[in-house]
Amino acid sequence: MLSYVDKIRELSGQLLKDEKVDMVIGFQKGSLPMLNEPVMIKDSADVEKLVWDSHCSVNLATYLTDRKEKIGVIAKGCDSRNIATHIIENKIKREQLTIIGVPCTGMIDKRKVTNAVDFEILEFVEDADRVIVKGADVEKRFNKMEILQENCAVCSSPNPVLYDELVDEPIKVNGNVDLYADVIKIEKMETGEKWEYFEDLLSNCIRCYACRNACPLCYCPTCFVDESQPQWVGKSDDTTDTRSFHFLRAYHCAGRCTNCGSCERACPMGINMRAFTRKLEKDCQEAFDWQAGLNTEQRPPLDTFNPADPDQFVK
Repeated sequence: MLSYVDKIRELSGQLLKDEKVDMVIGFQKGSLPMLNEPVMIKDSADVEKLVWDSHCSVNLATYLTDRKEKIGVIAKGCDSRNIATHIIENKIKREQLTIIGVPCTGMIDKRKVTNAVDFEILEFVEDADRVIVKGADVEKRFNKMEILQENCAVCSSPNPVLYDELVDEPIKVNGNVDLYADVIKIEKMETGEKWEYFEDLLSNCIRCYACRNACPLCYCPTCFVDESQPQWVGKSDDTTDTRSFHFLRAYHCAGRCTNCGSCERACPMGINMRAFTRKLEKDCQEAFDWQAGLNTEQRPPLDTFNPADPDQFVK
């Protein structure tokens, strides 16, 4: 993916010079290794700041909600699916956007890397399928597949589904991946075992709401956890309130989640937030043959009515 940078800069610079957009939303190098950060470029002279590698994991669709400008946005597969969802939900107009599509070979899981080394990471060198992590007079090599984010390892949409320009040829989708192996494993648990699994999963939650703030789907002006009249969820670290927050937020994402991993990546405690939304994603696939954000023409199953909808749950 490193080869994409020149094309991204070229396309972004031309859009700004031709005044087709007011800004381009992309990535620039962060202040620490493995931490690229979103950036809004408004001057074509600044496009040299734009970068692209395996640390551009933030979902840039998060920055499009309710904006009025003409925007160029650099989008990988999951970003483009969330952009499509925003268009369906009237949070942005398609004509406002020029989407620079980026075929994605997966993003690096920073936690996997830091847990695998016992030194301060000073440099990260990426070369195709191999990476080198460097410290002071020490280095460690990895195969990229070993340190991918879990959602990237099972990604079914590495290529943008919605774009105006594509920086390179689409990459081949791995059709041999079991998309829902993680969900099936939990489904096979006994009721008590499931309860223990989720109790343990949430035991470290500090209710910082980083998962909510990072999620491109969480754009409500006032979240239900912040309401005081009525107060739906308590403000303490009570386990019932913590469970209520996570399960209700997951249900709000039902039929909309694209498995982009933003929630899990943002969590400072390393909680696997996708364990909640993945089950709902699997149910929508099986019950309605639905995956979120694959086009802008079809309404999600949970905001439409069809007499042929499955109704086994009513029995």
